[in-house]
Amino acid sequence: MQFGLSGGKDSFALLMGLKALQRFYPKHFELLAISINPGFEFFNSSFLEQRCKEIGVPFVEEASHIKEIVFDIRKEQNPCSLCANLRRGILNSTAIREGCNKIALGHNQDDALETFWLNFLYAGSLSTFAPVSYMDRSKITLIRPLIDTPEKEIKKFMKRNHLEVMPKVCPMDGVSKREDMKNMILDFEKELPNVRANMIGAIKRANINGWK
Repeated sequence: MQFGLSGGKDSFALLMGLKALQRFYPKHFELLAISINPGFEFFNSSFLEQRCKEIGVPFVEEASHIKEIVFDIRKEQNPCSLCANLRRGILNSTAIREGCNKIALGHNQDDALETFWLNFLYAGSLSTFAPVSYMDRSKITLIRPLIDTPEKEIKKFMKRNHLEVMPKVCPMDGVSKREDMKNMILDFEKELPNVRANMIGAIKRANINGWK
């Protein structure tokens, strides 16, 4: 199994969870942490490599020109979608090269809700991250084990276990359309305490992207 390690709280929480699962899961599986270096000056791959070494997970850094393409050449005003597509393509190629049959990503419940609203408001579609999907071209299964886990629970896990994360390097952090969706959902929750459960329930009842 290939694991996408970005260096944030979600990917680290997933890394720890998969490593723990590896010890007692009845079916044997291997872990390989892959980090896509986007080309930002302050991207600290040695930090990620050391964290993986401490828990015994092989680490591979894959260099890319994402920063150059998205910010220098294309000069994208809303770069998140293009950046995500480029990273996904590189991750898939790396998985094929390394002989992996699964890719695990650390998207959490908040990510899924934010993506739902982004697609609904800006693309006019009812869709979000799929918990499990099979990619026919690469013959790889994509899984998101944390998809039902709220972001606040991941933050609690990181704090309780004194786990550090890599400083964020993206210049759009905190000012993107995704951040707008995050703030919108927080406003909903202030007015309607059950709104998160209602949104998740609606997605599952409609079986959007395989949610059950």
